[in-house]
Amino acid sequence: MSPGAPDATLAMPFRNGSLGSPSPFTLRGLPGLEAAHFWLAFPLCAMYVVALVGNSVVVLVIKTEPTLHTPMYFFLGMLAGVDLALASCTMPRLLSLFWLDAKEIAYRTCLLQMFFIHSLSGMESTILLAMAVDRYVAICRPLQYSTILTNSVTVKVGIVALVRGVAFFLPLPFLINRLTICNNRGLRHSYCLHQDMMNLACDENTLNSVYGLVAISLVMGLDFLLILVSYLLILKAVLGLSSWEQRLRASGTCVAHLCMVLAFYVPLIGLSVIHRYRKDAPPLLQALMGNIYLLVPPVLNPIVYGARTKDIRKRVLKYMRLSRDREPH
Repeated sequence: MSPGAPDATLAMPFRNGSLGSPSPFTLRGLPGLEAAHFWLAFPLCAMYVVALVGNSVVVLVIKTEPTLHTPMYFFLGMLAGVDLALASCTMPRLLSLFWLDAKEIAYRTCLLQMFFIHSLSGMESTILLAMAVDRYVAICRPLQYSTILTNSVTVKVGIVALVRGVAFFLPLPFLINRLTICNNRGLRHSYCLHQDMMNLACDENTLNSVYGLVAISLVMGLDFLLILVSYLLILKAVLGLSSWEQRLRASGTCVAHLCMVLAFYVPLIGLSVIHRYRKDAPPLLQALMGNIYLLVPPVLNPIVYGARTKDIRKRVLKYMRLSRDREPH
């Protein structure tokens, strides 16, 4: 075969369930900015470090401080743990793409990454809903807070988030595996998504499309609607308070959570719209929306909660002072 000839394994469709090793997929960085990939990797790496350190600090502070063992902080600890996992299953591969030009990703590795991305996103959505309910009970039914949101209820919510995320999105790799992938194995993002992979199929992918839409609607879509309902009820209760000072104090407890909800759902909705209704959107816009969807929430969540939550901020500063005092002079 001449050097310029295409690989024969890529020149024909491949049914993934057949014998042999499936051909790898090709990841895409930022179209039109390939020459800048090496330098763009540095701020991305900094974001990854912030996500790792910030979320780890949140988890450790909540774990070691008995006074923070309340439902609100347990939910925040769960969210930080999910963000740690989500950043770790995407960022190392993205950095190797930008720094080492490692565009190819093995077929089964891509399936595994796709499952983790979707299942962890489902878990994060469930936890954000639980945090919205926590704020609703704290503001609208404060006298019943300790009886409604007990520690055992919090544990059950964590189990439901885990089971829900796994159960709804576990079928996705199997649905992809039944498809015949065409010779064009180039993905539109820097990581593997179900919508992106199924669009490379030569045969009918209606089942994938319908199941993917149902799973997203019953998890992220339903959660988003319930969060909106929670905040409408909270807004009604806040407006019913007698003074502006009480209103500001009550609404101030929701600001950090609202920021996290917007950081998660706005890019998710935008990416879903592009995948299903605007496939002709500029490739750079698609790549940017995908990266914002996965990179921003794990970085933003610990920063927002660290800045807005006095209890966490005070304890982080206390640990920093203790570690500084222990250093030999």
